Amino acid sequence: MNINFNLLKDLVSVYGPASNEDLTRDYITNEIKDFVDEIEVDALGNLIARKKGAGKKVMISAHMDQIGLMVIDIDEKGFLRFTNVGGISPVVSLSQRVIFENGTIGIIYAEPVDDISKLKLENMYIDIGAFSKEEAERKISIGDICIYKSEYVENENVVFTPYLDDRVGCFVAIEALKSIKNPANDLYFVFSVQEEVGLRGAKTAAYRINPDVGIALDVTSHGDTPKAKRFAIGLNKGAAIKVKDNSIICHPKVKNLLVNLAKDNNIPYQMEVLEFGGTDSGAIHVNMEGVPSGVISIPTRYVHSTVEMASKNDIINCTKLLIEFLENELDI
Repeated sequence: MNINFNLLKDLVSVYGPASNEDLTRDYITNEIKDFVDEIEVDALGNLIARKKGAGKKVMISAHMDQIGLMVIDIDEKGFLRFTNVGGISPVVSLSQRVIFENGTIGIIYAEPVDDISKLKLENMYIDIGAFSKEEAERKISIGDICIYKSEYVENENVVFTPYLDDRVGCFVAIEALKSIKNPANDLYFVFSVQEEVGLRGAKTAAYRINPDVGIALDVTSHGDTPKAKRFAIGLNKGAAIKVKDNSIICHPKVKNLLVNLAKDNNIPYQMEVLEFGGTDSGAIHVNMEGVPSGVISIPTRYVHSTVEMASKNDIINCTKLLIEFLENELDI
């Protein structure tokens, strides 16, 4: 299967923290508009693209938003204090560059602490190189959000870049959407907003669509690095088929169908039992009277850091598995 990883490079580079997904939505709209029958944007900002088919109504959801840092105060010397938008680690963030929507660059640093393990966001600040509050306020306002600034890099095996979570899920959805010519089901591809702050976009989109079946595409963690927490997921071992996380126990029929499709089509796969976190499926499956839902996960190292890593083979195999699922009539 030929996949254009330049598209992934572009996707991870677009500014789009939770509640500010406009640029990402515009980019994806331009990328998929010639491959779908209908496109709409709901009131919360979700991009919903329909590819018509005669079968069951299937919602495929990948979130567009990124974690970020929101400015809450600017001191007299021009340093920015901030809070988190999504899961931000103080230790991971220390000494990292960030970029605001207007292009302003800053570096995250901290007040002196005796024990780095006790570092908290309230002890940290962003330095944009301003020498006064007035100078800083000419560039940045309270409520502005910045994201990590890091470069996309790849080799023959992996990609490592910020924001694979969940631009790689969007990438898998786009590649599958382009490949499906005559869908057996009525497909609604949702590029959702505000997942990182509580699965909010998927909740409203599921209510709008009222699907028969739901599939989320997102990253998962890893257990294959030195002294990692025990977890039977590793890079280059295949698409991860979720069994559970903190937001869902996947419907057995959806999970089993994904397993059987992987077996029948010689697609490498691994089973995912995640003891934390959640995906858009957590919101989809409790919509209305209930929606049988599952998740195809892309194994990813160093999630919510400035440089996440995923296997190219795993990304390709996740795309293959999604295509197989969507091209088959569903008896669920």
